[in-house]
Amino acid sequence: KYYWGKIKIINFLICKGMIFMYDVIIIGSGPAGISAALYTQRGGLKTLIISKGSSSLEKAHKIQNYYGLVEEISGKELYKIGIEQAKRIAVEIIEDEVVQISNEKNFKVTTINAEYDATNVILATGINRKESTIKGIKEYEGKGISYCAVCDAFFFRGKDVAVIGDGNYAVHEAEILKPIAKSVRIITNGKSMVQNRNIDVETIKDSVKEVKGKDILEEIEFANGKTIKIDGVFVAEGIATSTDLAKRIGALVEGNNIKINENMETSVKGLYACGDCTGGILQISKAVYEGAKAGLEIIKKEDKNVSN
Repeated sequence: KYYWGKIKIINFLICKGMIFMYDVIIIGSGPAGISAALYTQRGGLKTLIISKGSSSLEKAHKIQNYYGLVEEISGKELYKIGIEQAKRIAVEIIEDEVVQISNEKNFKVTTINAEYDATNVILATGINRKESTIKGIKEYEGKGISYCAVCDAFFFRGKDVAVIGDGNYAVHEAEILKPIAKSVRIITNGKSMVQNRNIDVETIKDSVKEVKGKDILEEIEFANGKTIKIDGVFVAEGIATSTDLAKRIGALVEGNNIKINENMETSVKGLYACGDCTGGILQISKAVYEGAKAGLEIIKKEDKNVSN
């Protein structure tokens, strides 16, 4: 009775939308993510795609060198076809921004609006081709400049830090830092703050001219000549890419690429990556292959778990 009572409670909570549990969560809706979903969904695995509703594929004006295309097609058209193809086999797709992944018993994927649990996660959001143009950022990496609050907040306990960014990604980093650091500021670098949540920290809208110091980072200089003393700066411009999310969960990253094995699995068991974020040629054909490979490997692994 106790056992079946628990099952009824769990089913009730799921129906009420309080628990979101999936076999596979795919972050990204481009060729790699959609390709993976086509396999996992057909393989009987409950699959969710979380996407900001766009892909770098959409920026391709005309595509001519992809198998099966008699006529050239725009990236925007091909992206739309992929989404419709996934929806046709009942893949669940939600438009939201992922700000955090954690790994306890299962993976917990945190977005702006909700939290989702999954046995497996596939990172397929591509790469950030735009590096920060702020002078001094590169020079002080590891000397006061960080890209991951979860990874490095401990080193700034009781110190004054700033987060550079203007979106929900920056807000989430600030939330992690706030109970640890002495003070936290969000610097939007001349942009308007765009966020769905409010956080009680100082926001500076001035444009950053330079971050500087001697052996380590010591201050931020703004375009208007103003300066502030600072111990650490966390760069969180734009939205979190696959590489950003991989770093936050402790997966091995080399440069701007996520390290994977022959099965598309990262150094974190159950966490996979495919597409541009793994490096190599940045082509649709490569992304589709890697997505298919990741999907098939997860199916194989889950089938083995069931048989055991």
